[in-house]
Amino acid sequence: MRYQKTIKNNWNKKYNKLNKLDQLIVRSNLLGKDLKITNFGGGNTSSKIIAKDPINKKNQSVLYVKGSGGDLGSIKKDGFASLYMDKLDNLKDVYRGFNYEDEMVDYYPMCTFNNNPRAASIDTPLHAYVPFPEVDHTHPDAIIALATMKNGKDIIKKVYQNKMGWLDWQRPGFDLGLKMEKLIKKNKNIIGIVLGHHGLFTWGNTSEECYKNSIDIIKKAQIYLNNSIKKYSFGKPVFKKKSNPEFEKKLISLIRGHLSIDNSKILHLDKSDVTLEFVNSQNLQKIASIGTSCPDHFLRTKRLPLVLPSFSNLIKNEKKLDNVIQNNLNKYKEAYSRYYKRNKNKNSPNLRDPYPVIILIPEYGMMSFAKNKPTARVASEFFCNAINVMKGAEGISKYTGLSEKEAFRIEYWELEEAKLRRMPLEKELAGKVALITGAAGGIGSATANSFLQEGCCVVLTDIDKKSLEKTRIQFANKFGDDVVKSLLMDVTNETDVKNAVNQSLKLFGGIDILVANAGFASAALFENTSSKLWDKNMDVLSKGCFLISREVYQNMITQNKGGSIIFISSKNSLNASKGASAYSVAKSSLLHLSRSIALEGAAYKIRSNVVNPDAVIQNSKIWSGDWKKQRAAGNKIPINKVEDFYKNRSLLKVSILPEDIAEGVFFFASSKSIKSTGNILNIDGGNITSFTR
Repeated sequence: MRYQKTIKNNWNKKYNKLNKLDQLIVRSNLLGKDLKITNFGGGNTSSKIIAKDPINKKNQSVLYVKGSGGDLGSIKKDGFASLYMDKLDNLKDVYRGFNYEDEMVDYYPMCTFNNNPRAASIDTPLHAYVPFPEVDHTHPDAIIALATMKNGKDIIKKVYQNKMGWLDWQRPGFDLGLKMEKLIKKNKNIIGIVLGHHGLFTWGNTSEECYKNSIDIIKKAQIYLNNSIKKYSFGKPVFKKKSNPEFEKKLISLIRGHLSIDNSKILHLDKSDVTLEFVNSQNLQKIASIGTSCPDHFLRTKRLPLVLPSFSNLIKNEKKLDNVIQNNLNKYKEAYSRYYKRNKNKNSPNLRDPYPVIILIPEYGMMSFAKNKPTARVASEFFCNAINVMKGAEGISKYTGLSEKEAFRIEYWELEEAKLRRMPLEKELAGKVALITGAAGGIGSATANSFLQEGCCVVLTDIDKKSLEKTRIQFANKFGDDVVKSLLMDVTNETDVKNAVNQSLKLFGGIDILVANAGFASAALFENTSSKLWDKNMDVLSKGCFLISREVYQNMITQNKGGSIIFISSKNSLNASKGASAYSVAKSSLLHLSRSIALEGAAYKIRSNVVNPDAVIQNSKIWSGDWKKQRAAGNKIPINKVEDFYKNRSLLKVSILPEDIAEGVFFFASSKSIKSTGNILNIDGGNITSFTR
């Protein structure tokens, strides 16, 4: 049974023509884009480059090393810290010993070359003191698998003979950098060092040589594991993959609801073969309880995942299912709190969120939860790496973890805490998920933009496939693929609606905000209104809002964390227009639909409100069609005067833009309206005939 597909050397000879810094960037990107080599934000690379001092114009040896918080796969020049090598060497004279090594981090800014604002990471001395110009530090699954085996040191010697060094686990820092330097100088034949439970360091005289050494060493570990691993690393499978969308929907909603009591969280769902093999295995509980070993893994995932039981016998019993989930989450929370109390000291940072990041569910896969989608996704990726590590180690030897005490020292390390303090403040809609219908139109798109700017995850839905995809790409380019998804949906089709909500749950974990915006406009004198036109208005504008709000409402009840439903109605809902009876009646139904939801939803903290626009012409799909011609004819004005007509009709003499409506929607979606439900907000520039009474 093959452990892992072997990696390839992707270095192109043309890269050798680049300058050393550009070669470093290329090398970093090549290493960082393969998750088998290193994770998002993990690992670091460096190059010692001769550069001219901006003050004295003399050539200096400068260490360019990936800065704190960067990602190798996408790093550019500004992601590297730059430090004078002579000053870094002089720090050896300042060093007071192992018990004081954390204080050395404060000296790194004093070594900065050319006033570079990028902060140096704690791994800086591990690169500085390797006596080679090019250095790579990666976290390959295959290498860490060897490094976490009970007899890892012996295995490394067996696989690499005398070409690799070994250092037992030690927290990264100044002291480890000195030990690496000593080991390399003592063993001039080695081309790399394996750090127990941690990862790999390699080096070379050129970028190409360094990269080749990294690839060759990792590939050799992969080949060894492929040739030696037993069939069932985790024991024989005892569960089978299950597919039950309705049950999975309940499962996701219940778990997210309990996890979001204090802070709303976003889901990333993983059903990969790697994950399913682990969660369905005989030894799942036993191996998971050892905990992730590599610090770079558990800093993202917590040391221990939560392993839930099989739910096969609870598919039809939601109440019991909810109790089992809640009991397991409470047990995890209590255990994590005890772990903190056992290991804390007077200098330890405060207890962090005690709930699990990773949840393993036999038959269904893995859920990861975090305050935003990228963090949840990355946590999932890291735990997949951890599974690969466990698989490799258990498949040949015995997987071992760090001691609880040492794991705590890493997790609650003051230097890691400092990173957290540098994080920007959470935005208003962080941890929230919104579904917007008619999202490809002017109001829908403007609303999505305002939500995304405030940290919300957004599901765009529309019936227009081309416009929907164009809108998604636009927002993905601006905010990232993680936080915005699109689903083709006809609001009048009940199956479409159910599927869209189910998919939204799988994408993000739930729906906290619904903006029911999909619609169209029609005009006809009452005597000329056909039953077909009447039905279309009722189907799209009334029934469509009913179907999507009912489906989302049911999920909000299951999730038990409240929510906000916002209907985009119209000035016509309060003041009918001549020649638009079907449209006016359909839109007016939304007022009572919203109030009915407000009445019943209050018990579940579900709020429902209405925004009434008037004449939002710019970027409007409705006004770009026959509706504009019809309103021009109805008001007996030229078509090019329509916008001026509506502008001058308002008390404030202003045009209403999609962004204006988006601001009103945002108000009802945000905490600023937490005590508002069953209300109507007119955004019409002041239309006296539509004053609410």
